[in-house]
Amino acid sequence: MPKLYFSPTSPPCRCVLLLAKIINVQFDLRTINIFEHEHLKPAFTALNPQHCIPTLCDKDLVLWESRAIMTYLVSAYAKDDSLYPKDIRVRALIDQRLHFDLGTLSQRVVDYYYPTIKLGAPLDETKRARLEEALRWLDSFMKGRTWQAADHFTLADLALCVTVSQIEAFGMSLKQYTKISAWLKLCKDHLEPFGFDEINQHGAEALANYFFTRLKH
Repeated sequence: MPKLYFSPTSPPCRCVLLLAKIINVQFDLRTINIFEHEHLKPAFTALNPQHCIPTLCDKDLVLWESRAIMTYLVSAYAKDDSLYPKDIRVRALIDQRLHFDLGTLSQRVVDYYYPTIKLGAPLDETKRARLEEALRWLDSFMKGRTWQAADHFTLADLALCVTVSQIEAFGMSLKQYTKISAWLKLCKDHLEPFGFDEINQHGAEALANYFFTRLKH
């Protein structure tokens, strides 16, 4: 049974946990409390020098970065390739969306919200503008599309859904992004049987509550 080091408030961890439900993979779960700096303990840094979560240990394979973990899990454990199709053109588009999530959208969420979460710093509205720009780009990606990269739900939808639902939990209105709003509802409906509220929404709201508490102080 693979081990997964995770935090329930972490969006990348929630992606992996949701995927595990979808493809029916059982984890030996090991909670890491990043607010108590458990990720900096020598035993964990020996495992993962970057001391980030989620971290997956599957026999002799140690893997971190949630999107790499997700593509590995689908390749190793899924019963079919629907979440990450072998068609190279579809897979290329999924990869593009995953990279956009990692390098642009999620990064701009971190840039805007996490100085407050970690340091209690005031919000920087220039960083909000950059996050809104990324959301406009994502909305434009959806032109003529129901899903992000294929004619059905894929890993691209899973990763971006978790990110966008966290933005929503932080209180940013998505109404002006009409394509994102319609797609997000479809994603939530699709993921509801796999514990979307329990795994993702509760974690998103817990992180948002921590953010609002830090913001007030």
